[in-house]
Order: sequence, then C-alpha cells, then structure tokens
Amino acid sequence: MKRNPCYALVAGIGLLIGATTAVAHHSFEAEFDANSPIEFTGTVKTVEWVNPHGFMHVDVTNEDGTVATYRIIIGAPISLYRQGWNKDSVLPGTVVSFKGSRARNPNSRNVDGVVKGPDGQELWRGTGPRGSLLSE
Repeated sequence: MKRNPCYALVAGIGLLIGATTAVAHHSFEAEFDANSPIEFTGTVKTVEWVNPHGFMHVDVTNEDGTVATYRIIIGAPISLYRQGWNKDSVLPGTVVSFKGSRARNPNSRNVDGVVKGPDGQELWRGTGPRGSLLSE
C-alpha cells in the first residue's frame, strides 16, 4: 500500500499549530502575583469581547482625585455567553467592586479576581490559585 506524503504534511502542520497555541497561553502565576492583593470600587468604562479572553475596563478615582483605569481579565466571549452574559450584561457606567491580584509587571493595571455588581452579586470570578483571595 502506497502512502500519500500530503497526509504526513497536514498532520505535521496540525501538530505545530497546536503546540504554538499551547505555548502562547499563560497561567495565573505567570502574569499575576497572588501576594499582591488589590481592592477597589469603580465605574465600568468599557467591556471588550475579544479572544482569548475579554476585558472589563474600570475607572477608579484615587484619593487625590486622579482616575486610574484598571483592566480586569474576564472570560472568552463564548465562555461569557455560556454563562448567560451578552453585550448588555455589564454596561458602561455600572458601578462594580473588585477584589483580586495585581499584575506582576508594576507598570501594568491588569488585574484578575472577583467582580461584583452594584447589588453585591458576583459577576465574574477570576482564575487565581486555590486558597487565594479568589476562593473566598
């Protein structure tokens, strides 16, 4: 029986694409520091529905009156949709509270943790390690 080399080529390319995707994804510990907690209440500026995961941008007014915008990592659009979210679930202007971890990069305002709506209901739970702030 004669084998077609195209099958081997297609299989090889598929393996390379899969390996690239696996390497590109990161763990919580790679980007965030569970020993660097942060809590704030702020106003949703925008919600990005992008892959591989979305972002909720929240404006927080500091004690000196300046505004800092934090970027909370949330789920992928399909994951959010499966949990009952749609693009109108969290609108700009919504007041939310956050408790979680800062990014390891001190210049970043990326955070991962628990987001609660104005009524205290949990909107999103981040991917932090078990036993951390996120598992309360």
